Amino acid sequence: MNRWRGRLLVLVLVLIGAGTWWRLSDATSPLAAGSDEAQIGLTLYQGSAGIDLPEVQGRTIDGGSLSLADLRGNVLVLNVWGSWCGPCRAEAPDLAEISAETMDQGVRFIGIDVRDNPAAARAFEREFGITYPSFDDQDGQVLASFAGVVPVSAVPSTIVVDQSGVIRASIVGKTDTRTLRGLIDDLLRAA
Repeated sequence: MNRWRGRLLVLVLVLIGAGTWWRLSDATSPLAAGSDEAQIGLTLYQGSAGIDLPEVQGRTIDGGSLSLADLRGNVLVLNVWGSWCGPCRAEAPDLAEISAETMDQGVRFIGIDVRDNPAAARAFEREFGITYPSFDDQDGQVLASFAGVVPVSAVPSTIVVDQSGVIRASIVGKTDTRTLRGLIDDLLRAA
């Protein structure tokens, strides 16, 4: 009797796993790997609900070092990405464009490259014209600093920080140009 119960449990788990795989691989699913509609959630932190930016420093994918504390006074846009991530590839050209357009306005983009190898990460940056620095976060320590803001498994994710070092928004999933520009413009106007 126990053997049949165990086999039934295994069968149920296999069916659940197959259904989940089918849903995530369905090209019409907003969670499908290359989908342009993969934005899952926007969270705004207004007024005193803002979260202080953690002190994060580390190595960049080009071998340099970076500290977020050195960038205080700028609006920061932190983007969690991986070269293997379909939605990351879809949003990368827009991020590169917005970064270039807003740099002289006091906006700094910083990437957080996760679960990647350095060669693939550098190739990704070349392919999409990414000129802003990215943390090399193979061990997940940089992303873990933001565990209360975005899930550590959420790739891509974007975090927007005001000039005083307070997190004001997080986007889990692929961001869209209008949403991101609106968040940046609101912070620039408020300064």
